[in-house]
Amino acid sequence: MSNEKQVDSGRRGLLVATCAAGGVVGVSTAGVLVSTLQPSERAKAAGAPVEVDISDVKPGEMKVAEWRGKPVWILRRTPEMLATLKQNDSLVADPDSDKSFQLDVPKYAKNEFRAYAKHKEVLVVVGICSHLGCSPSSRFTEGPQPNLPDDWHGGFLCPCHGSTFDLSGRVFKNKPAPSNLDVPPYMYLSDNKLLIGKDDEKGEA
Repeated sequence: MSNEKQVDSGRRGLLVATCAAGGVVGVSTAGVLVSTLQPSERAKAAGAPVEVDISDVKPGEMKVAEWRGKPVWILRRTPEMLATLKQNDSLVADPDSDKSFQLDVPKYAKNEFRAYAKHKEVLVVVGICSHLGCSPSSRFTEGPQPNLPDDWHGGFLCPCHGSTFDLSGRVFKNKPAPSNLDVPPYMYLSDNKLLIGKDDEKGEA
């Protein structure tokens, strides 16, 4: 059985709760939620690729889709967000994503942006912490705030054991999480439509 399917009932509850909130979340983590395109229950159970329309995701907003029962975050980063990544290179444990978690890191994600060069502003990651499987929460606002460093540039915080990830889903050093957030295989069907679960490198996952 693959690692992706080994999710215990406790984690499953967290994932379901996260996926249930699927939609677009802005920098302030507020706003109108927009439903995501979902395949049939039978297709989801089989792990079929999922098409997601991201035309409604504005810069600074994040949309949550579901693939193989897991939350997949799609964040359209602003130029300001992208500019913070270089500042984090020396602070994160695996800046170029050389280490895999549950999924092999696609070649197009082995860079600072962890994204296709043509669409470097769009981050696509599985929203599951590499420590014990909790789902981190978005903390896009920069600056001092509870449970985060004073020089925080924005990213994600895992509420279970305090692991922090930058706006590319890269884990900071000296945290419980051993790896960056997974980047699922995905490809662009058009500038605003993604296919999650399949790419041009290895085909369908």
